[in-house]
Order: sequence, then C-alpha cells, then structure tokens
Amino acid sequence: MCIGIPMRIKTIDGLVALCEARGVERKVRLVLLMDETLAPGDFLVVERGNAIDRISPEQAAEAWAVYDEMLAAAEKRSDGY
Repeated sequence: MCIGIPMRIKTIDGLVALCEARGVERKVRLVLLMDETLAPGDFLVVERGNAIDRISPEQAAEAWAVYDEMLAAAEKRSDGY
C-alpha cells in the first residue's frame, strides 16, 4: 500500500520541485501536474517521488493529523500497550 505524503514546495526547477515535510526535503517530479500552475508555498500530495495532486494547507494539516494518530497508535502497539 502506498500513502501520499503532503509536502510543501520550496523551489521549482522545470519539472522538479524541492519539497519539504516535517523538516525532510525531497526532490519531487511534477510531470503528472505539468498542466497546473504551481509555485513555492503550494502543497502537494507526493507518492513515490511524484506529485499526484495539489491540496490546500488545511488538507495537508488534516492529513498530517491522521498520520500522527496512526504513528502514535503503531508506537503504542510496539511498546506493548
């Protein structure tokens, strides 16, 4: 299963963007969104190094809230609680 990760564009160079999420930076291919007008500060859903959708900052925050809950639950289970 793949999970799309919300990331914020820092810079764009052609069809590649440098994106950031939670202090981690990655180069992301923009080919699937090449007909979109993208700019630094925009949020993307990134899956396997490809931007697959542009989302609002609110949607990105909601997704991270769900991921935080999932990670906390997984950590709790691994601790035996």
